[in-house]
Amino acid sequence: MNYSDERFADLQLLRYRLNGFEQLSLLQKRLVYYLSKATLYGRDITFDQFGKYNLRIRKVLEAVYTDLTIDHESADFKAMEIYLKRLWFSNGIYHHYGCEKFEPGFSADWLKQAICQIEVSKLPLGSHESVEDMIDQLFPVIFDKSVLPKRVNKADGADLLTTSACNFYEGVSQQEAEDFYQRMKDAAKDDLAPVSYGLNSTLRKQDNGTLVEDIWCAKGKYANAICHIVYWLKKALAVAECEQQQKVIGLLIKYYETGDLKLFNDYCIEWVGEHEGRIDFVNGFIEVYGDPLGLKGSWEGIVEYKDLEATKRTQTISQNAQWFEDHSPVDPRFRKPVVKGVTANAICAAMLGGDEYPSTAIGINLPNADWIRAQYGSKSITISNITDAYNKAAHGNGFKEEFVIDAPTLALINQYGDVCDDLHTNLHECLGHGSGQLLSGTDPDALKAYGNTIEEARADLFGLYYIADQKLIDLGLLPDADAYKSQYYSYMMNGLMTQLIRIQPDHQIEEAHMRNRALIAHWCYEQGGNVVTLEKHDGKTFVRINDYAALRQLFAKLLAEIQRIKSEGDYEAARLLVEQYAVRVDSVLHAEVLERYKKLNLAPYKGFINPQMLPVLDDQGEICDIQLNYSESYAHQMLRYSSEYGTLI
Repeated sequence: MNYSDERFADLQLLRYRLNGFEQLSLLQKRLVYYLSKATLYGRDITFDQFGKYNLRIRKVLEAVYTDLTIDHESADFKAMEIYLKRLWFSNGIYHHYGCEKFEPGFSADWLKQAICQIEVSKLPLGSHESVEDMIDQLFPVIFDKSVLPKRVNKADGADLLTTSACNFYEGVSQQEAEDFYQRMKDAAKDDLAPVSYGLNSTLRKQDNGTLVEDIWCAKGKYANAICHIVYWLKKALAVAECEQQQKVIGLLIKYYETGDLKLFNDYCIEWVGEHEGRIDFVNGFIEVYGDPLGLKGSWEGIVEYKDLEATKRTQTISQNAQWFEDHSPVDPRFRKPVVKGVTANAICAAMLGGDEYPSTAIGINLPNADWIRAQYGSKSITISNITDAYNKAAHGNGFKEEFVIDAPTLALINQYGDVCDDLHTNLHECLGHGSGQLLSGTDPDALKAYGNTIEEARADLFGLYYIADQKLIDLGLLPDADAYKSQYYSYMMNGLMTQLIRIQPDHQIEEAHMRNRALIAHWCYEQGGNVVTLEKHDGKTFVRINDYAALRQLFAKLLAEIQRIKSEGDYEAARLLVEQYAVRVDSVLHAEVLERYKKLNLAPYKGFINPQMLPVLDDQGEICDIQLNYSESYAHQMLRYSSEYGTLI
């Protein structure tokens, strides 16, 4: 199969194969199919969450794109086509990683003329709204750089809500939102099973100044999309593999129908405890990276089934979770005395949706609630077929040869890089996120806007520390005592230099995962003296690690401090650490890295085209098989999704 499909702007689309799908039973295939339909019906929710005008802009541009009366060969049309493809990729008009608004390469006059050529019935007009009214509302959002310029703003000292375009709050300031949810927490301070306040709602200020939550549920906001999700979840319920899986799906349905966050807790607890089935899924308002306050859950979905061979590695890690926790280089007060319910599987993704599509994570650890992790454990997955697609697309592209300092280091990375990348992801997801504990009375949201970066740094550091441990060799997870060095070098090179390819000139680092890597790399570089150095060779900058053992001790020291910050809820220490090490960009080094990368003619961001699932019916109209089609083009898939799964206006 050709894993590389299409490139535009800074993006490359890949394909992933559902390895072993044909070996699933008919009921399992039907379960995957029904869960996949539930996953695709959440798409419009994510678009709306990422910006108030995203859906209308998407629908207008899709109408222009498919209209045959418009000249498709003009420069403006071709620029609009790229803009639309980027919009599809990012679930809106903001870059999926940097959060800045896209700059259109087409003119407002051209778009206005094109819109006026289209049949009015094909445009997303509101009741009593004219085409001119729609243009007056949408054009400043598209063309004026000063209007809603960033989806998520994390600038220190700014009002993060009024300066962010994400659609989780309406007319509410940062202080008002923080006070609103703090009152809720104070009122329930003795609750031993607290809900994730604000996770599934829009916080809105009414005309009289009071704040109200519009709950996302089958009878509230996003009702039409959620009712479609529930319909397909009920179909999945009928073909569940086991009683516990039925219980999980049933609770998710009740949560969607009511919006009750206590039911979401119940669902998370039962989901963590379901291990019998081969099929699993994530579906709902989950990750909070899209909210500058880290409270609101972006809608996302993924359907998966266990990769039985690759799971042997992750299960070895999870079975030794207590050993890793006991030997962690953090203050014993912050370790879990008893690690509960840590399970880890390598899985094959079968369908991606919402905030997991087209760009997706390579590993997931859930649930997010710290108290559920402490009492019931967590589930971790690493997505083997996604990683495989990434690796095949990267093979021989010249990136490592350009940025790795010398032949011996390059040989080390070529020999051990893939296995160590997978292992670090396993350690990050399986153990890192599930490690440690909050001190009694610590608010899990105490770190506010810095919480996501600190949490990702904590998990990364846990993996970096242990990937160099003899224990991994003893467990048969690494071949020898030199293998870990490939991960150390790649990580430091990425954090100090090469991740800068994803930053525009004169911009700072804002995305939480990038901040995490920069924090770790720059802290170790500055604190380690001569442990890690930057060297010039033939006018090019390279990373050199002079003492790998000493670097491991730096990782241990920083992990201890990061865990302390998390466990104690030390907001000011988190702020200082992130602002000092994770945000600023060296403009000279940045320009050099961009120039070197440009010559490689590579796309810095990758995403995926989903396989198309086609049900095969027998003479009675019942599903007797599911066929997979890997040939659908990116544009066709996006237009089909807008047509088949478009539920919101």
